[in-house]
Amino acid sequence: MTRFVLSRIGIFVATLFAASLAVFASILLAPGDPVDFLLGNRPSTPPQRAALAEQYHLAQPFAERYVSWLRGLLSGDLGESIQQHAPVSELLRAAAPTTALLALMTFLIVVAVGLLLGGLAKRRSRLVDDGVSALMSVSIATPAFVAATVLTSVFAVGFGWFPVFGQGTGWGDRLHHLALPAIALSVSWWPVVGSVVQTSIREEMGREHVETAFGRGLPRRHVFRRHVLRNSLVPIVTAAGLSLAGMVVGTAIVETAFQLNGLGGLLISSVTQKDFPVAQAIAMVLLVMFALTNLLVDLLAAFLDPRVRSKWSPS
Repeated sequence: MTRFVLSRIGIFVATLFAASLAVFASILLAPGDPVDFLLGNRPSTPPQRAALAEQYHLAQPFAERYVSWLRGLLSGDLGESIQQHAPVSELLRAAAPTTALLALMTFLIVVAVGLLLGGLAKRRSRLVDDGVSALMSVSIATPAFVAATVLTSVFAVGFGWFPVFGQGTGWGDRLHHLALPAIALSVSWWPVVGSVVQTSIREEMGREHVETAFGRGLPRRHVFRRHVLRNSLVPIVTAAGLSLAGMVVGTAIVETAFQLNGLGGLLISSVTQKDFPVAQAIAMVLLVMFALTNLLVDLLAAFLDPRVRSKWSPS
């Protein structure tokens, strides 16, 4: 187990290093001179351009700039926003709670709906299976922005049950404001969990030891809990974890649609305004969350099923 954990942590660190290099290098791939982006449409003189290049270390070699930026990331110094003239760390601290709460609410909805509808496969009803599969196909093909538009039109504007935009104040009001965005974001993700649940349960229900247990007259609930559900946990946990990682990255569209001041909305606005320090910091935060979720999923899968980590054990 120790060898497995160390190998996964090594992959995690290597992934973050490669991601940080790609994120930092992205500014070089943007067309035009970075100083022009910093100036916007304002006229400038050569001394002013040189001062800006010096302030943002644009005159230094790429390797020195990358090392300096990486050192700042590790120490918590994320630089200063070009547009808002405020520390990037403060902007992230203000936006992160909204994104975290939205992702958590979405995750709970996705897991609950996925387990509920996917678990209907245990009934062995062809009609139920076909109905759930059709619903999954429609749901997974619905983009988040389409779901947000439809839900807003019907439940916010039409019935007036939910606020149209904003994240609210206080826990109760905030949950009320984030309920509709969470539902909109979950529309295309719960089928991912549901399809894995449906497939895993159907496969386990057809295994010989399960058929034998049913033939011996054991209670259906007991067989399902002890033999079917336990053996289905690894793929279900993996699907749920990967869905959570994708949800965190996908919050940008929903946050923009509902005008939420979260990391996703801040990322889109910073990219639009060419605020590179903010965009790079948010991209790294999202990548860290994505990689960390994958690491935790791998460790949990290895804990649930020794076969996952057996290939890493010394022979």
